[in-house]
Amino acid sequence: MKFSSRIEACSLSPIRKFRPYVVAAETKGRKVLHLNIGQPDVETPAVFFDAVSTFREKVLEYAPSAGVESFVEAVREYYERLGISLTDDDILATYGGSEALQIIFSCILEEGDEVLVPEPYYPNYDTFVKVTGAVIKPVPTDPEKGYRFAAREQIEPCITERTRAILMTNPGNPTGVVLSREEMRTMAEIAMEHDLFLISDEVYRELVYDGQRMSSMLEFEDAAEHVVVVDSVSKRFSATGSRVGAIVSRNQELMGHAMKICQGRLCAATLDQMGAAAMYRSLSESYYAGIRAEYRRRRDTVVEGLRKIPGVQFRIPEGAFYLMVTLPVDDAEKLQYFLLEEFEDHGQTVMYAPGEGFYATPGKGRNEIRIAYVTNPEELRRAVELLGLGIAAYNAKRGAV
Repeated sequence: MKFSSRIEACSLSPIRKFRPYVVAAETKGRKVLHLNIGQPDVETPAVFFDAVSTFREKVLEYAPSAGVESFVEAVREYYERLGISLTDDDILATYGGSEALQIIFSCILEEGDEVLVPEPYYPNYDTFVKVTGAVIKPVPTDPEKGYRFAAREQIEPCITERTRAILMTNPGNPTGVVLSREEMRTMAEIAMEHDLFLISDEVYRELVYDGQRMSSMLEFEDAAEHVVVVDSVSKRFSATGSRVGAIVSRNQELMGHAMKICQGRLCAATLDQMGAAAMYRSLSESYYAGIRAEYRRRRDTVVEGLRKIPGVQFRIPEGAFYLMVTLPVDDAEKLQYFLLEEFEDHGQTVMYAPGEGFYATPGKGRNEIRIAYVTNPEELRRAVELLGLGIAAYNAKRGAV
């Protein structure tokens, strides 16, 4: 059988591909502590379930392709509270941030086009771009400089005649970088001057720490025709299974093309949109302040543990709930296999996301990992301790100093 060359060019997720090894380890009686995936254990707000459980229509009908009216209005009102004025036509409901990205790329990319993405980046971006026939062109960053990328001298040399868009995550996954207002302005100006789309993945918007400013690229109204925001309830409300997101843009030509795809897939799930609308409308700033404080506590727990492991290098993340860590090993993926197949301490081992899959540049990230600090501090403390013990055991086996 013949398959699409585009799908064959895509890779499996480096975050999920170790699942069979986890199952094998658990079959042997080991408990695997997870640092690998952004699945928070923070409780989903009860208003989501209340909204779904009180649905009393006799027929669960198709929702409008643009989104359930209450959901679209709730999203618009949410942005109004951030000081951003939108119309309902600027918002399209999607199946999470993932479908939002797929729709955007389907609207703007041709075979051979390029999307600039600062690396390391969320690996699924690669799949979403490649299935259109386009490619990611990485913008290199330096871990020693905190993975920062929003500077002309880094972005503009990467722009070619095939560049169609810049894609960025703010706050950053996997780096935890939060752009300053000045850096955001620079990105907007580059997009305008080079006539590019600026796709801003802002699903972690509320999760900023240490005095960092919560913000959105939608604030720059002079760049309205260029800015496209990807949003989602998954991380903001710890509701990853609801699969509700949105495309937000004032570029009505883009939104018109996106509607073709939204109509083609009919609609996003009605009940999930209603639950999401209830969360947007019912939860106050105190909710967001509470989750910020909780994730900062978890971040600080991981940082404290990493500082006890000889040879690791990292920068304290400013936002989201991830950090990249350079390990004193030859290959982080080989270490992961070792941890799942050979290592245990008191019946426990640990899993993370090897860093190489977060890069497009061959060979980069080989001794880096991404840690997601999404579980309770006690479990995180033990998971980082297991990481340190596992590194020591792995290097001892190899005879490394």
